[in-house]
Parts: sequence; C-alpha cells; structure tokens
Amino acid sequence: MLFLLFLGFIIIFLLFAVLSTVFVVNQQTVYIVERLGKFLKITNAGIHVRFPFGIDRIAAKINLRVRQSELIIETKTQDNVFVKMALAVQFKVDPNNISASSYELFSPLDQIKSYVEDAIRSSLPKYTLDAAYEKKDEIALDVYNVVGAEMKEYGYIVIKTLITSIEPDAKVKDSMNEINAAQRTRAAAQELAEADRIKVVTAAKAESEKDRLHGVGLADQRKAIVDGLTTSFTELKKSGLNEKEVMSILLTNQYLDILNAFAKNGNHAIFLPAGASGAEDIRTQILSALEANNNEKKS
Repeated sequence: MLFLLFLGFIIIFLLFAVLSTVFVVNQQTVYIVERLGKFLKITNAGIHVRFPFGIDRIAAKINLRVRQSELIIETKTQDNVFVKMALAVQFKVDPNNISASSYELFSPLDQIKSYVEDAIRSSLPKYTLDAAYEKKDEIALDVYNVVGAEMKEYGYIVIKTLITSIEPDAKVKDSMNEINAAQRTRAAAQELAEADRIKVVTAAKAESEKDRLHGVGLADQRKAIVDGLTTSFTELKKSGLNEKEVMSILLTNQYLDILNAFAKNGNHAIFLPAGASGAEDIRTQILSALEANNNEKKS
C-alpha cells in the first residue's frame, strides 16, 4: 500500500515536472525566459523546454503583431485657435531588440503618448487653423519622425502616424461655417450679376444687328425701287414720250400702288383731297418741285 502511494506520488511529481518543463510559443509571439531572475533567452514560436520548479520562468509574453494606439491631444494653432487633434499611432515590437522593449520601458503606451504630445505641440503652432487641415500629412510626418526615432531606442518600431481629425471649438466651427456661407453667397451674387450683364449685352447686340439688317434691307428695297423706276423711265422714253409725260405716268402709278397697299392691309385712312383731281394736284405739285430742282441745278 505504501509502495503504491509512493509510486503515485512519483508519477504525479514527474507529470508536474514535465508540464512545468515543456511550453509552447504561439505564432507571432516570443517569450522572454529568465533563470533565477536573470535574463536567459528569447524563445520563438514552437515547443521549448526549461528547468522546472521556478528555476526558469517565463518573464514576458510579447506580441509581435502591429498594434494601434489612438490618442486625443489638445493644443493650439498659430492663430491661437485651440483644437483637439485625434491621432492613431501604429507600432510593433522590434524583433531585433526584444529585450529592450521588455526591460527598458515600464509603460510603452504612456511613453508613446508623451512623445506624440511633445511632437504635436512643437509642430502644430507653425500652422494656422486653415493650413493645419491642408498640411495634416506633413504634421503627421513630423510626429512620425520624432516618435519613431525615440521609440526605436526602446525596441519599438513606429509604422505610421495618422491624424484622423482636427476639431476646433464649436463656436469656431460655427464661425467658419458662417464665413464659408457668406463667401458662397457673394460668389453666387457675382455669378448672377455676370449672367444678367451677359443677357443685357447679348440683347443689345441682337437689337443692334436687327437694326443694321433692317437698314440694309430698306436700302436694298429703295435701290430696287430706284432701279425699277429707272428702267421704266427708260422704256417709256423710248416709246416717244417726253420726260414730263413719263414722270406723270410713273407718279400716277406709284400713287395707285400706295392706295392698293393701304387697301390690302386693312388700314383705315382718309386721303385729302380724296378725288381724282386731288391725285392730279399732287402729281402737278411733285412735277413742279422736280422742275424747279432741275432749274436750280442748271443755274
């Protein structure tokens, strides 16, 4: 009976010794092993052994994957506007300097935040609020250069720093929106005024062109009338009529044409004198005027 108890104790002891000796490290993870409180080795993914009973112990389990720390930092711009800037810092442990990442820093996230705050408060005051929005990639690069160089000494690699948002005070945002709205309203008013000006200029050009074409048409019409009268005058003169008789015939014909045009257009007009004698008087007056004009030219 005692033998069985002793054998059972031995088996349990050996099983405990084996379990405390063998350990497995997962992928993308490394373990730091210490022996009697002193750094011994770094173990990578796979199965490993150690001395049991606390002689060798796993001091730290370090994840090698990329991690992200999100920070919100309040500072001011060159034009004295206080803003809250949200940043994301992506970093990981340097596989070539794992011992420093474990032994040099007690709280790496706090250290990263301190360096980021210092870099932001040195970089952002160089820019106005409007320029900060435009140059946020340059500001993020400044932060990356500072934080990356400092954290590398402690076994951390900074992959990238991103500025995800820049939030000024609500009153400042409202003022910016009002300024933007006023600028857009002014631009719209200028565009409408320019459109009205173009309409006026275009209408004036169209009216001018219409008048010009009307004048050309009228001139062509009068020229055609003169050419027609000249031809008629020449033909009548060839038939043996003298100039006075030709002029009398042409004037009478024009007078009748005018009466016909008035009648076709539905005009309500009264010609004075209205009879045939009136037409003869008008013809006589026109011939007298033409004759007087010819006499003046001859004299």
